[in-house]
Amino acid sequence: MPCPFSFGNADGRIRDVNDDACAELVGKKLLTDNKMNFKNFSLILASGLSLMAASAALAETPKIEFPAPSPACTLKQRVGLTDIEINYSRPDVKGRTIFGDVVPFDKVWRTGANKATKIVFSTPVKFAGSDVPAGSYALFTIPGKDEWTVILNKVSDQSGAYKYDEKQDALRVKVKPIEIGRSVETFVINIDDIQPTSSELDIVWDKTKVPVKIEVSYKDKLVSQIEAEMASDDKDKPYFQAAAFYYENDLDMKKAKAWIDAAVKEKDLYYIVHTQAKILAKMGDKAGALAAAKHSLELATKGNDYAFERMNNELIKSLM
Repeated sequence: MPCPFSFGNADGRIRDVNDDACAELVGKKLLTDNKMNFKNFSLILASGLSLMAASAALAETPKIEFPAPSPACTLKQRVGLTDIEINYSRPDVKGRTIFGDVVPFDKVWRTGANKATKIVFSTPVKFAGSDVPAGSYALFTIPGKDEWTVILNKVSDQSGAYKYDEKQDALRVKVKPIEIGRSVETFVINIDDIQPTSSELDIVWDKTKVPVKIEVSYKDKLVSQIEAEMASDDKDKPYFQAAAFYYENDLDMKKAKAWIDAAVKEKDLYYIVHTQAKILAKMGDKAGALAAAKHSLELATKGNDYAFERMNNELIKSLM
């Protein structure tokens, strides 16, 4: 059998080789091929490692973050037992005419910048006197020169007002804008005038404020919880808090008295005794109220609480 690796002479003719020579040629050929394959593999491996290193370097490069022209803001506020959250962006006036120009009259506005403003209520509320279920809403407005329309839309996550659909409105209310005496540079939404059962949502920009009253209700729910707790076998009962709540909301004053008496028995503290005096006064027991107020005054004086000293003196004066 001829050697598969025969080679030619200088004149180009094929030179035959014996078996030993053929074996030697085969060995050299395999060694050469292996060296070439190893070299190619090394080049491929080196290239792959270089690409991986480059990718890792790119991944480790910190992302450049620039300040937003209209920065995002999240407002969280509890009113009574209702949590209200508002997510919106805050553009600036920057010397421009805002309402009637930058924000046209009689057109739906996202009430801020970037995404539509989002408002979330944890419980049902009254929004400008109308009932609104708990949930998330987009807060749109239609500014007008003399009257605004404030809208709660059921599609809460929207990019601006581009896909606003009136059919998805949960509520529309009319509100009179108020001209304020100074220009507010940065658009702001506030929740002010916070009372146990109400607050005011204020939309403010430039020289315009749009107030919307929000009302919450928790009395019935809390009363049922208090009654259940007081009727239970729980030894650690909220006597003071329950008595104060019943006093402030003109509920069952007999229960309020029983609970405040129990609270004073547990802790003879001036602020608890002061509430006891007010409950007795509301029930018409002036003598008992006067005695309690004087005792609270003594405790407040020892505790250097000047605020309760003043309140007790005013209560004593009213009972004399």
